[in-house]
Amino acid sequence: MIRRVGIVGAGIMGSGIAECAAKTGHDVVLRSRHQESADAMVAALERSLAKQVERGKLSEEERAGAISRVSTTCDLEALAGCHLVIESVVEDMATKKALFRDLDRICGDRTLLATNTSTLAVVELAVATRRPERVCGIHFFNPAPVMTLVEIVRPLTAGDETIDAARSFVEALGKTAVEVQDRAGFVVNALLFPYLNNAVRLLESGVATKEDVDLAMKGGCNFPMGPFALLDLVGLDTSVSILEALYEESKDPYFAPRPLLKRMVAARQLGRKSGRGFYDYER
Repeated sequence: MIRRVGIVGAGIMGSGIAECAAKTGHDVVLRSRHQESADAMVAALERSLAKQVERGKLSEEERAGAISRVSTTCDLEALAGCHLVIESVVEDMATKKALFRDLDRICGDRTLLATNTSTLAVVELAVATRRPERVCGIHFFNPAPVMTLVEIVRPLTAGDETIDAARSFVEALGKTAVEVQDRAGFVVNALLFPYLNNAVRLLESGVATKEDVDLAMKGGCNFPMGPFALLDLVGLDTSVSILEALYEESKDPYFAPRPLLKRMVAARQLGRKSGRGFYDYER
């Protein structure tokens, strides 16, 4: 049974996954390379839980219990006793492989190693370890505490016991688990990002303004937000990386990120995270 969870990565996803695990009774070890980043993750978690108390979705006792189950570290060795370690670092294969080699050395043989990657080949991370049968993908969506779906990614090397343990963990968080094969984009992103890319194509060709495209998809398809607002939420740099991964695997020109997206990333207009993307945001 998975009781102690290690999370590697100091971003929004890391703190979101930590919140999901801590609220459901798991002990959580958050690892960041810098203490300032780790402290920021805990602060974000505390703000999120406080808001839930204010809204009546969480009791003060539950909030305090969740916070008490979270600890931080800058030392990767502190993850040695975890039953599951979830990696949520930058979407760069070389960086992730190096991390998985270190985790393989540090963690016990029965520890399950998982990646939160949205597009990269999980099997490449698995074979970087001596336990490829104990490696899988556990892909949460942003914001992790709110989004109910988690994709469990089965690389060719993963054993049934690993996938069953990952599913049990995800369901213990109150999430809906879907098992997917190890293909670029898995299910959701393989369908979503061509749609987002095509919205940029429409904007480039002058079919409609970004505001009207967003209104059209909200009103015509009952989507909660339009494609340009969603691109800003995901991050334009992340979106380009996902599209490039889809294109790399398929070589389908339809998946190639649109020139406007690439120019905006070059200009560091990344969406909400930078304060400016297709829309402007107060920082």
